[in-house]
Amino acid sequence: MTTDRMACRSCGREERASEGYPCQQCGTFICQLCNLRGVVRCATCEAASTASPGLADSAS
Repeated sequence: MTTDRMACRSCGREERASEGYPCQQCGTFICQLCNLRGVVRCATCEAASTASPGLADSAS
């Protein structure tokens, strides 16, 4: 039996891969609930953007 569940790279919740969105910066999975809350970047990209705001914005 195969499963199409992926772990959200923002909150860690496992959701169906078809019901999520990619991180705007790196493309990793973000669940629907996080996306509805306004999350558009995974935890790693968000941490990098707050550490060096000018660098993250220039990459997009």
